[in-house]
Amino acid sequence: MKFLDLAKVYIRSGGGGAGCASFRREKFVEYGGPDGGDGGRGGDVIVETVEGLNTLIDFRYQQHFFAKSGQHGMGSQMTGRSGDDVILRVPVGTEILDEDEETVIADMTEPGQRVVLAKGGNGGWGNLHFKTSTNRSPRTANPGLPGVERTIWLRLKLIADGGLVGLPNAGKSTFLAAVSNARPKIADYPFTTLHPNLGVVGIDGREFVMADIPGLIEGAHEGRGIGDRFLGHIERCSVLLHLIDGTSEDPAGDARTILNELAAYSSVLMEKPRVTVLNKIDAIDEDLLAERRAAVEAELGMPVMLMSGVSREGVTEVLRSLWTEIAPSRAPKADRDAEDTPWQP
Repeated sequence: MKFLDLAKVYIRSGGGGAGCASFRREKFVEYGGPDGGDGGRGGDVIVETVEGLNTLIDFRYQQHFFAKSGQHGMGSQMTGRSGDDVILRVPVGTEILDEDEETVIADMTEPGQRVVLAKGGNGGWGNLHFKTSTNRSPRTANPGLPGVERTIWLRLKLIADGGLVGLPNAGKSTFLAAVSNARPKIADYPFTTLHPNLGVVGIDGREFVMADIPGLIEGAHEGRGIGDRFLGHIERCSVLLHLIDGTSEDPAGDARTILNELAAYSSVLMEKPRVTVLNKIDAIDEDLLAERRAAVEAELGMPVMLMSGVSREGVTEVLRSLWTEIAPSRAPKADRDAEDTPWQP
């Protein structure tokens, strides 16, 4: 299955059916009167989140979704049949954006969540509604209201507890493969990861989800390399794991490059807790490692952990640090509210 996280969709709700202008004509009924029924209501266009989906690939092959229009009213006070709704089934974590790709219509973050994107038109009144004491034989009926037509964008943001960021070949996919059952592509050339990968990580009897996204390079916010289009997948994460290649000639400069790209994309990412790790320490001697660790700490102004995804040295400590940042978001909402509320006797 190909990964697709952005899709343009054209939707249109159903129009309402027209009301009917008819009169009762029956043998031995002297004054039949008006008996035109109302038109049926048009169908809605609804988006619904379902479990088991992790891509928008279905919307690559179908981009137009039109709900059915309501049936016209009929004589004998018969109301027309309402049009069928159209339901767009999307993965959890999908954002619904307006045509400008900026205005958020809905953020679908829970399974089973439903949002009406285009409401169907109401059916028109039949002439039975227009009967009065002074107008006993109305010949007027309303047309149905038209449906709503609009263009929307579906943007998938994966829901994960932690997100991996770093330059290409920083060891992100190797780390994910070492701590989970995920099997991302691993090779000795940059940009082996072309789409996000998810893995379930276990530590001390607890589990959380890690997201690995393609590597960033300087100028990614301007579209260089793969660009920053996948950074949206880590906006929902509780913590970011910043991996730095310890074998690089300038690890401090590499670390600053990633932070600059995160800041250029969104201030939200810069405000998230970060665990910074110098990776591939199994390939560096101790003196050079200490020198590069001190340089990175001086550049970032924060402590830097050491790890090797291949030998698994320091991996457990890194996972525990990640869980420390993730644990508060896992607490039940009632407990978090109680913590925020000042104590009262």
